[in-house]
Amino acid sequence: MATRKENAQKTREKLLKAAELLLSEKGFGALSVDEITRQAGVAKGTFYVYFSHKEDVVTEICRGYFSSIADQVSGMRDVSMATRLRLYMREFMAAVEKYGIHICREWIRSTVDPEHPGENVDNSKWAFDVEMLRGIIRDGMTRGELRKDTPADLLAYLLISQLYGMMLSWCMSDGVFEPLEWSDLFSDAELEAILKPYLTVS
Repeated sequence: MATRKENAQKTREKLLKAAELLLSEKGFGALSVDEITRQAGVAKGTFYVYFSHKEDVVTEICRGYFSSIADQVSGMRDVSMATRLRLYMREFMAAVEKYGIHICREWIRSTVDPEHPGENVDNSKWAFDVEMLRGIIRDGMTRGELRKDTPADLLAYLLISQLYGMMLSWCMSDGVFEPLEWSDLFSDAELEAILKPYLTVS
């Protein structure tokens, strides 16, 4: 017999899955609490037991996706540091495309102005993303691929700035270029050069 905690977790997961499905079908702008609860097959009030706003659901979905990218990259063996970072950046931009320009605009707005009064998808996404990259770089240091004095914080900030710059440009241009293509162009042109001074084996 399922415990109350297990039932609560199942309900929460149903809401998250319903929101993710609707998000992929309709986008953030058309997403509503009514639709999420209808899709999940629960009462509207149930939603507010687990979340305060629809933005909270989107935040959790997105964070889970970005965490899984970092876990996937960190778990890779026999693959160079540059290749792992390239994959992370590529998957990051794939997520940008997946979740769409409206959510990206909210991420950027909340990063630039964490106190803005509008709908705020995630006012700590920047710090979360920096930590994901920092972890991948420190993993390379632990494995002996990068020198012990590698400035992990600096490299994480440089790379996340590039990713957010691509996101911002995509939003400002109203999506006239492909984020994945830009990620590949950056990796081809710059990534190995950025890492080269810190690699233990060239």
